[in-house]
Amino acid sequence: MAEHPAYPVGLRLTGRRVVVLGAGQVAQRRLPALIAAGADILLVSPEATPSVEAMADAGELTWERRPYAAGDLADAWYALIATSDAQANAQASAEAERHRVWCVRSDDADAATAWTPATGHSEGVTVAVLTTDAKGRDPRHTAAIRDAVVEGLRDGTLVAPHHRTRAPGVALVGGGPGDPDLITVRGRRLLAEADVVIADRLGPRDLLAELPPHVEVIDAAKIPYGRYMAQEAINNALIEHAKLGKRVVRLKGGDPYVYGRGMEEVQALAEAGIACTVVPGISSSISVPGAAGIPVTHRGVAHEFTVVSGHVAPDDERSLVDWPSLAKLTGTLVVLMGVDKIGRIAETLVAHGKSPDTPVALVQEGTTAAQRRVDATLATVAETVRTQDVKPPAVIVIGAVVNVGPTTLL
Repeated sequence: MAEHPAYPVGLRLTGRRVVVLGAGQVAQRRLPALIAAGADILLVSPEATPSVEAMADAGELTWERRPYAAGDLADAWYALIATSDAQANAQASAEAERHRVWCVRSDDADAATAWTPATGHSEGVTVAVLTTDAKGRDPRHTAAIRDAVVEGLRDGTLVAPHHRTRAPGVALVGGGPGDPDLITVRGRRLLAEADVVIADRLGPRDLLAELPPHVEVIDAAKIPYGRYMAQEAINNALIEHAKLGKRVVRLKGGDPYVYGRGMEEVQALAEAGIACTVVPGISSSISVPGAAGIPVTHRGVAHEFTVVSGHVAPDDERSLVDWPSLAKLTGTLVVLMGVDKIGRIAETLVAHGKSPDTPVALVQEGTTAAQRRVDATLATVAETVRTQDVKPPAVIVIGAVVNVGPTTLL
């Protein structure tokens, strides 16, 4: 029978059951788009990458820690089959066929009933590109067409540029605070040209879904109080892949040099004789308060702002922060990585002269669809964090600027 082109369609998955089998790199890259679509996601896998585990811990999906079992797809509208067990993939695919569930397979696209297109987004438009010739499917070509269309939409030309190339090496790319639209143009272009992407959990994870299948994604997630990839291992991964002639992007949240340990990676690469490009990113210390309606400076209110790390408590001997001096400043204090230490931080600031009534705002998951702002004072912030169940990542803003902006943003 002659091969026919795929029929393109947009699935409306809000509130509908989607079953994902496997929780490795493929699932890690595809899950954010399914979550953004509002799908009711059942993830079935004995193990998961740290980033996928974080999605489950955040309640974005339901994770059953077991292998695939017959009947898993019975109530599904759509299925993504991406396990490392070829037999289980085949059995699940056959079940999907019986139940008439559209099914994508990561190991055998020709055995699937649906294909995942190369997708991109610009100004409320989703661009999805499928190769119509089954024999000549080339993921790189498909992704290049997608990139050309998206870039054309962004600059208003819709003219496809020639594929950009660059020499092997490493690019440290600041991905911004979370919203994928807040990465720089240069950072996005380098990401599109990568062979290998080593990504932090706090980087803009939605961008990973736009990468073509040939790109290797390495999870360098540093989940608070959970599993993590040691910095030395990250450095080694950067060096090893670059020495293989790969174009490597280290995708980091915020800016590489603002509590991102970027210089440690630059130093390691320099010692190994590997070229490195640093692409600055928008720091959450400024962008997240702004997204929540808080200016870190404001005429007549605050003429300076100070950004400090709260990952160690003020009374910890490892702390390098001069908290008594900070308590005397009249400007804005922005604390990163300080949710679990905010009680002791507030006590220290008050003990050294800061008013207990000083306004405090905690902005959780800033710039993302899950953004949430919780207000308090230095006197009440510790209890507020407990009662409101504020979780990292969250940016903490301390000072009069918290009360400057409108209570509701347009």
